Amino acid sequence: MVVYILEAHASDVWQMESNLRDRVVFASPKDESERGLVAGTCVRKLGIKFPAVLDEFRNSTERAYTGWPDRMYLIDGQGKVAYKSRPGPFGFKPEQLRAALQRLLGRSAASAPAAVKTPSGGSVISQKHLAFLPR
Repeated sequence: MVVYILEAHASDVWQMESNLRDRVVFASPKDESERGLVAGTCVRKLGIKFPAVLDEFRNSTERAYTGWPDRMYLIDGQGKVAYKSRPGPFGFKPEQLRAALQRLLGRSAASAPAAVKTPSGGSVISQKHLAFLPR
């Protein structure tokens, strides 16, 4: 699942040349409805094929889990963070994620090490703060 937190390169904040070239230009949304429209457009333009959700406008998921710049998380069966990547895209190390997946899938519940705690101590996905995006 991908969590859309905010527009990384909004035209009124940090416009990238590649956004202009690709005609993906958005100003910072003024409310949750506008953010949903921008996020839905990004999901479609990027061709994301897995579930995408929208952080609520106060950015509680981003603040709790440092989602900017992009990060990859692996969440265990209890909803705890089992792996957190370095900031992306340069911090993404697929081999580290693969190793974490193998550890997670190969271990028994009794021998599992404690999951990495998030700053808020909660699970990574709080459904009351997220909304699924249409494709």
